[in-house]
Amino acid sequence: MKSPAAARNRQPILDVLSVVLPERARILEVASGSGEHGIYMAEARPNWTWQPSDPNPEARKSISAWHEYAELDNLLEPLPLDVAGIWPAGPFDAVVAINLVHISPWEATEALMARSAERLRDGGVLYLYGPYRRDGQHTAESNAAFDADLKARDPRWGVRELEIVVAEAQPHGFMLEQTIEMPANNLSVVLRLHR
Repeated sequence: MKSPAAARNRQPILDVLSVVLPERARILEVASGSGEHGIYMAEARPNWTWQPSDPNPEARKSISAWHEYAELDNLLEPLPLDVAGIWPAGPFDAVVAINLVHISPWEATEALMARSAERLRDGGVLYLYGPYRRDGQHTAESNAAFDADLKARDPRWGVRELEIVVAEAQPHGFMLEQTIEMPANNLSVVLRLHR
């Protein structure tokens, strides 16, 4: 599988992660999709160990194909991780969720916060990428149209309110470190764990 969106956003995402993560890092990617982000990050950062995962067997086939193609020691075979299910043992330096929060029920975000807090080391990063509303408003007309499309596909999906996502993270020990404007009206949301 190939994703045009992944080709557009992978370098800007890498730029952010390179600033907020240590030189050596163990990273769990949740809902890896095609696997293109993982191969790109592992190639660019040989001292990062990248663990992709996805509950969808077709996605895992794509990730495995990329894994075989790349022959990178620091890119691991994908796990069949459901965000609400059993997670691999930590500790991780980062949990990365690209385009998950809006394309899943709210319960997935709740589980993401809780499980990430359990698996991250103190000072670890939960990195979220995607579109968000801010102060109750969409940041672009294209995001409003995308939100309507998501809700038509599944009423439990949709572009979330950034402030509500951050509020959900706080009881688990996460503090909002930064919010960064990204391509195509998306945001990088960097939450750092403080126990």
